[in-house]
Amino acid sequence: MKNWINKFAIKIANATNTPSAPISQITRGSELFSIFSGSNAGGTVAVNERVAMCVSAVIGCVNLIGGAISSMPLHFYERTNSGRQRYSPDIWWLLNERAFNNWPASALWVYVVLSKLLHGDAFVQIHRASRFSSVITGFEPIHPLNVDVRKINGRLSYTLWKNADDGSVYVEVVDQDDMLHVSGPGFNGLRGISQIKHGLQNAAGIAYAADQFAGQFFNNGARPDFAIEMPGNPTTEQQEMMRSTWMERFQGFGNSHKPALLAGGVKIHEITMNAEDSQLLATRSFQVEEICRIFGVPPHMIGHTEKATSWGTGIEQMSIGFVKFTLQPHLVAFEQEINSKVFRTPKNFCEFQTAGLERGDIKARYEGYRIAIGRAGEPGWMTVNEVRNLENQLPRDGGDSLYQPNQTSNLSAA
Repeated sequence: MKNWINKFAIKIANATNTPSAPISQITRGSELFSIFSGSNAGGTVAVNERVAMCVSAVIGCVNLIGGAISSMPLHFYERTNSGRQRYSPDIWWLLNERAFNNWPASALWVYVVLSKLLHGDAFVQIHRASRFSSVITGFEPIHPLNVDVRKINGRLSYTLWKNADDGSVYVEVVDQDDMLHVSGPGFNGLRGISQIKHGLQNAAGIAYAADQFAGQFFNNGARPDFAIEMPGNPTTEQQEMMRSTWMERFQGFGNSHKPALLAGGVKIHEITMNAEDSQLLATRSFQVEEICRIFGVPPHMIGHTEKATSWGTGIEQMSIGFVKFTLQPHLVAFEQEINSKVFRTPKNFCEFQTAGLERGDIKARYEGYRIAIGRAGEPGWMTVNEVRNLENQLPRDGGDSLYQPNQTSNLSAA
């Protein structure tokens, strides 16, 4: 058995660029230890993707960022002499509706955002009509743990481990031109820094441990640990009988309010602190803020409302701040990678449409439209039809000209 584990560890080490080592050297804190059990969170629990996603603050931040990006339309533009012109290439359908086989575009974006936030890298394989064709037929997301990145002759090569329909595993090697690779902080030319191994190592580990402790505390009927004092010198059999009888009758949430009957001089002594004394609630609250700080998410946006936001008041300012400081870095990274691998020319490019999240309340929005169209003798810089397009309204006749103060008809009243 030990020899088999040694061979398996060497295979994993070769596949992940980790130096091979015998089983005796797979110790806490080593690379191979993190592969087998997840990163060690400061002596609390081993943090991996499953553990991290069991923490409500982590899944709240990931869902918020992933959901926001997946709800944004991705538009495509062509640069012209007068600026830019929007158009709809064939890949519009892939990146906005159906990315690959049974992958909706929304699921693709949520998946790659989760990969980038937790593992530091997001990988999407570009499928083409043929090996030598430039026609793209699909975008397939790949889990970061199933990708090995190496540099060969100055180019990145991606080794992918995939599951076949019959359940077997096969290996596929992909060139950098056929892989969207979006990295987070700490990119070294091959991979970014994994948040699970670094940022979330302690934060998520402590939060998970606190959740586990809270669950065990309430599973025990919200009672702290205690010792039962029996008079005299009871035998081992009597001690076991008292212990098993107590656990059968009084342990568990359903038995938490049953009165305990003590006779014969039996006494109960509390030997641990209760939840309030051990600062359990304060710890759990602080860990929410710590995790939000890692992901750049205001705590109030995932339901943690103990402290007010510093981004101003109102839905408008909150949304604008969230787009600028949290979403924009992710959006720019995705846009640049798509522009580089899909178009390979500065003439065409794509942009996420963030206007929906940045829109203010209806009164402020309409007041801005009045200023843009032109009012009080001021010339307009937007046409009526441009405004109607922003509100998803059909264009109207005569609404494509800019308002000038000397015009007899005021289009702003349209």
